[in-house]
Amino acid sequence: MDDSRSAPSIVRTASEGSWLPLRGFVIEVGEICLMAARTIVKAVTPPYSYGPEFIEQFMFVLRLAWFPMILTSLGLSFGPAGIQTVGILKLFGAVDRLGGVFALVVVREFAPLVCAIVIAGVAGTAITADLGARKVREELDALVVMGVDPIRSLVVPRFLSLMLITALFDIYALIFGTLGGLLVALINHSGSGPFFTTYFTTATPLELGASLLKTALYGAIIAIVCCYKGLTASGGPEGVGRAVNQAVVIAMLAIGAFDYVFTQTLLATHPSLSAIR
Repeated sequence: MDDSRSAPSIVRTASEGSWLPLRGFVIEVGEICLMAARTIVKAVTPPYSYGPEFIEQFMFVLRLAWFPMILTSLGLSFGPAGIQTVGILKLFGAVDRLGGVFALVVVREFAPLVCAIVIAGVAGTAITADLGARKVREELDALVVMGVDPIRSLVVPRFLSLMLITALFDIYALIFGTLGGLLVALINHSGSGPFFTTYFTTATPLELGASLLKTALYGAIIAIVCCYKGLTASGGPEGVGRAVNQAVVIAMLAIGAFDYVFTQTLLATHPSLSAIR
């Protein structure tokens, strides 16, 4: 009798336990969105006291990420993107269309994604570790006691610096990504003339602007997620390491979801981009 009476409670407890991870995820997403809203408000309202920290963070990320970004852009565009694409084009005798393919691949998706991967992996992890270490040492609590707003003094400069640096890195990713495609074309005896002819025929100023905007928003997503995980870290050094891993995973998932919405919205509002040129 006791076992029969306890069975419903056991089932109820198990079902509630299965929903706990989803509930925690939804709550965390809501807190990240609230933090993003607070950060944007504090970034555009005075006082603008975060200038020195903004410059320091900008130079910090630039020193960390410029070389990995160049190597990643050149290596991935030459290898997986270039060699695989030219192999398919050879089947149809259309190697001279490689430039047009790279205009679509690099400008729309490849360059922003490379910037997101490098910034999240290099700068995002450093930001999470830095803020997480301050959190577990209770330095952030000391700032609050002294009347210093952690959002304005710590999150806003990192938010703005990552938006700016990812937009600038997108230009370099476009340059070196295109260079990787050009090297593939030259190796396959296609020549630079057909490559750049189809490249500039396919690429448009609208796509370039959309690429820069999307990459800047990638930087904003990375900054918000990494700052949130750093500010909420707990459990000592082990908790900081866990927060770093979670920050990268959540940032890349958020970037994937945002990329889908952004791309679909862009193509729906500008049907001319889907036309073959």
